[in-house]
Amino acid sequence: MAEKNYFCHPSSIVDDGAEIGAGTKIWHFCHIMTGAKVGESCNFGQNVFIASKVILGNNVKVQNNVSIYSGVICGDDVFLGPSMVFTNVINPRSAVNRQGEYQTTILGRGVTVGANATIICGVEIGAFAFIGAGAVVTKDVPEYALMVGNPARQSGWMSEYGHRLEFDKKGIAFCPEAGDRYIKRGNKVEKD
Repeated sequence: MAEKNYFCHPSSIVDDGAEIGAGTKIWHFCHIMTGAKVGESCNFGQNVFIASKVILGNNVKVQNNVSIYSGVICGDDVFLGPSMVFTNVINPRSAVNRQGEYQTTILGRGVTVGANATIICGVEIGAFAFIGAGAVVTKDVPEYALMVGNPARQSGWMSEYGHRLEFDKKGIAFCPEAGDRYIKRGNKVEKD
């Protein structure tokens, strides 16, 4: 039997057939199911559940009390805040089996989802978008967008370092931490 190249706390369960990348840390009371694919250097806080057919990139940080259900795909460097929620069926009913209707939800590279936010299944969240604490995302989100409220509405733009961008009249903004330049054209922001 090959030696595992990740850390798993003794209170957690990693089912046979789950793929776990090197350097990943799985803390207390987690469960990762067969068929889940977890990248390198990820970190799972306590009480995290990862269903089969979930795909997580490298350096994904999952805080306490998060369940990631089948159909969720996260790119590299995604942050999932404490007790945030994913759904996987639009119209669940206890008496109706809808496992064949699970929808795909995609989070691009560098996305942040704040504590207690809810992501309704079937949406795509663009790279480096920032979902505020408690927001309820019901539709696709552009790259770099800052989303707040219920239902979530865009209230601005964020840099890759997580700072609100203030655009001048020419549509130019700079990240106050990294100094990176961003250009806004209509409802689209790109890093220059």
